[in-house]
Amino acid sequence: MFLQLLLVNFLLAAAVAAVVVLVFRKPVRAVLHRIIGEEIQSAWSRYVMFAIAVVGVSGGVRLWELGRYITPDKETGKVLELTHDRWVLEIYSTIVGALQADTWMLLVFFLFALIAFVVVKGFELKRHAG
Repeated sequence: MFLQLLLVNFLLAAAVAAVVVLVFRKPVRAVLHRIIGEEIQSAWSRYVMFAIAVVGVSGGVRLWELGRYITPDKETGKVLELTHDRWVLEIYSTIVGALQADTWMLLVFFLFALIAFVVVKGFELKRHAG
């Protein structure tokens, strides 16, 4: 039962991350194109998409929490039972965890992109003024 839960969590987190990649592919490419230009934008865009997938899966599949279902409790010596309600809770936690992890990653990316955009814009204004 634990292996099924692990597989379902992995597949679900991967699916959520894939949706996030599809939704943010164009905005990330546009930002990178504006900041760093065409020549290396493609490579950086692929890297950011890969990072979104990895962060989403690792945020959705919380191995340290899933370990409760295979590790006996120190006080009682019993392993936590996987009931229908716990399955629902784990699936919900996987979706929220994957979205939350990708949200933080994209927030950091876009904050750095905003700073880089301001710097690039400042250099462009200086070049046109001078």
